Amino acid sequence: MRHHEASAALEDGTIYKSLFASVADNGNYNGFILEEHVCRMTVPTVPTAAADFLRIVVTKNYQHVLALAFAVNEINDNPTLLPNVSLGLHMYDSHLDARMTYQAILKLLSAQHETTPNYCCDGQKLMAVVGGLHSETSIQIATILSTYMIPQLLYGSFAAVSTGKSQAPSYQMVSNEAHQYTGIVQLLLHFRWTWVGVLAVDDDYGETFLQSLLPKFSENGICFAFVERTLKMTFISGVFEFIDQLQKASSVLIQSKSNVMVIYGDIQSTFGIQLMLVENQFSRRTPIDKVWITTAQWDLSSNNFNKIPDIQLFHGAFSFAVHTAEMLDFHKFVRHRNADLLKQDGFIRDFWEQAFGCLLPQSHADERSDEACSGEEKLETLPGLLFEMSMSGHSYSVYNAVYAVVHALHAMGFLRAKGKAAAHEDRMPFKNIQPWQLHYFLKNISFNNTMGDNVFFRNGELQFGFDIINWVTFPNQSFQRVKVGRIDPLASPSKEFTIDEEKITWHNSCHAGFSRTVQKGKPFCCFDCAPCSDGKISGQEDMNDCDKCPEDQHPNQDQTQCIPKSLNFLSYEEPLGTVLVTLGLFFALMTVVVLGIFIMHQETPIVKANNRSLSYTLLISLLLNFLSSLLFIGQSGKVACILRHTAFSLVFSVVLSCVLAKTITVVLAFIATQPGTRIRKWVGKQMANAIVVICSFIQVCICTVWLGTSPPFPHLDFSSVPGEIIIACNEGSILMFYCAMSYTGFLAFVSLAVAFLARKLPGSFNEAKLITFSMLVFCSVWVSFVPTYLSTKGKNMVAVEIFSVITSSGAVLVCFFSPKCYIILVRPDMNNRVSLINKRNNGI
Repeated sequence: MRHHEASAALEDGTIYKSLFASVADNGNYNGFILEEHVCRMTVPTVPTAAADFLRIVVTKNYQHVLALAFAVNEINDNPTLLPNVSLGLHMYDSHLDARMTYQAILKLLSAQHETTPNYCCDGQKLMAVVGGLHSETSIQIATILSTYMIPQLLYGSFAAVSTGKSQAPSYQMVSNEAHQYTGIVQLLLHFRWTWVGVLAVDDDYGETFLQSLLPKFSENGICFAFVERTLKMTFISGVFEFIDQLQKASSVLIQSKSNVMVIYGDIQSTFGIQLMLVENQFSRRTPIDKVWITTAQWDLSSNNFNKIPDIQLFHGAFSFAVHTAEMLDFHKFVRHRNADLLKQDGFIRDFWEQAFGCLLPQSHADERSDEACSGEEKLETLPGLLFEMSMSGHSYSVYNAVYAVVHALHAMGFLRAKGKAAAHEDRMPFKNIQPWQLHYFLKNISFNNTMGDNVFFRNGELQFGFDIINWVTFPNQSFQRVKVGRIDPLASPSKEFTIDEEKITWHNSCHAGFSRTVQKGKPFCCFDCAPCSDGKISGQEDMNDCDKCPEDQHPNQDQTQCIPKSLNFLSYEEPLGTVLVTLGLFFALMTVVVLGIFIMHQETPIVKANNRSLSYTLLISLLLNFLSSLLFIGQSGKVACILRHTAFSLVFSVVLSCVLAKTITVVLAFIATQPGTRIRKWVGKQMANAIVVICSFIQVCICTVWLGTSPPFPHLDFSSVPGEIIIACNEGSILMFYCAMSYTGFLAFVSLAVAFLARKLPGSFNEAKLITFSMLVFCSVWVSFVPTYLSTKGKNMVAVEIFSVITSSGAVLVCFFSPKCYIILVRPDMNNRVSLINKRNNGI
């Protein structure tokens, strides 16, 4: 028995030039023989007769090849559709070039490996052509096919090809584009979006789109903010003109106050605008708050594995898509494609190298380079911008186109076999059949495909309608198409448009770091984006509210996550701490030096003057005061917190008590010199010592009560300084703290007042002037300390306190003791009783 082979050819418009041929052996399908390989979009670089090409693979369209191969594989494995017949296929790429398209069609009409039209070999006969993806290519194909009346099934084009009576009718595997216009209007009205912007490709099809859609807008009360056109990227268009138009169009889209944008165009015409929008959003560093509505020709795509654009901009977009169904068997078929199929699949090399960004060996002898493919690459690991495992709408159209041809052949064969059986003739149903005879059966075909969808044509168009897709994008640049509605031209008018709002993921206008705020009086889908308030974050997109960070954490700069707060305390290692420690130790050393000088010259008149032991007590107290400042530096502990203010209060009280005792001693000494006074008995060391003991004892009592009731303790302050945890000392009882500080201030004020009044008293050893000046500086420091201390936070507050302690104590040391040390060391001739009496007016 002689076996015949019906063959189908697919042209993708952007990616195929390779030849697939099937081998028929006793009616069984044995696989594919793959020859030349191209899977490319080509761009002329030099306008020569034999043009060189810059080849760029549109990797997503490789799925169309696999859909055709999968359909043929299924059909040849099904003995009921075409018994004793194998379906073969040839594939060519038009390169979006008329010359290449015509050459491909002539090859389809010729014997294998030769371009000799009308010559048939081995019973092979071209019965139908599936293609092309683009309207221009489809029309160019029809120019030749119409001569032979060969059926053409358009799997990607919306344009009607048959423009004259001489041309053979074509069959659109997609529904009439007018249903998209209805769907767009219905979608806008459903959500009450009546202020929109429109962007369309600047060609005949874009103009048809605008002329058809804009009147529908006016009829339904929908206003358009702008109508912008963008050049279609072609091989002859000027690059600079194309970029200028892209920039202009994207600028209009971004600056428009309309929040809804309708975009019409295919991958070629909209890919540039996608990149420009993403770039503008990145440079603005603010989200572009738009709802995108696109037509079925549009898609998210990329040509380079290493340069995947940020598609978060299109999160929540709506797209009308060619109807498809999820086919698990196709998913398995695709999953088994790998780089080992180089000899069987001529498309796979260029696809694989472009998609995975690596190089396959030209032969087994080739050495692998650093960029060589590992052979472990899997299609399922590719981002959706490069390749999708689920069957796309165009691939589903290819699949249905193959089945439509087969069911038409099956119906024709059944009818011919029935007639031949009645005439007792040869029962070979496909013997001597012609392609033009297939038209009658294609026009009247009606069958349910493997997914249960009813496939039939009305006026040469498939009646599937369109799916409404909601795009859900993810931070890793992957995405998911969620089917949320349908435009069904066969349904009743009330059910033609359906949408499930619960499945919708809304556009990503609120990025991480922002939260939604509902606009009053508007639908739930209308909201504003407000930055998270201080201390709050939103780690996900489209959060209804921001989350508060734990006490020990704070938001990062973008307010997208909580990060640990840094510890805030004055350490010895940091410059400010080092300076203060050095300053405190320096004055402590100076105090020790002064004390040593006084001890070495303790028998001299200037040291004996006004109570020598009182001077020693004052110097030791100043030394302790300088050293106590070191307690304020470093991370606070229990002991440090207790000693900080209590030790400071006690030591300062002793210092001021000594100063007060010296001042009172001067006053009493002057009064005692007056005739008839009884004060003389109070003048002496006992009086001075009593003043120091009593004044200091009062402060000891205050501190004892303070420590006994509510002592200071370490405290972590989480809120005073943003992003930092202040390690400080809580004073415990605020009342007792202020009592201790107030008492110290009282002693300072009394000492200053008494010394000021006694500064002009006559006397050889009157220290009142020195005391007055030192206490004036002392009080000035602490008066300025109060507002400065209250206006600072954290380590700066501690630094101000330490500086005040050192400065005030240093004022007493320098102003009171430096004149005495000068006389002792530099002018020993003045350190005698006679000189002091003669210099009484100096007040030393």
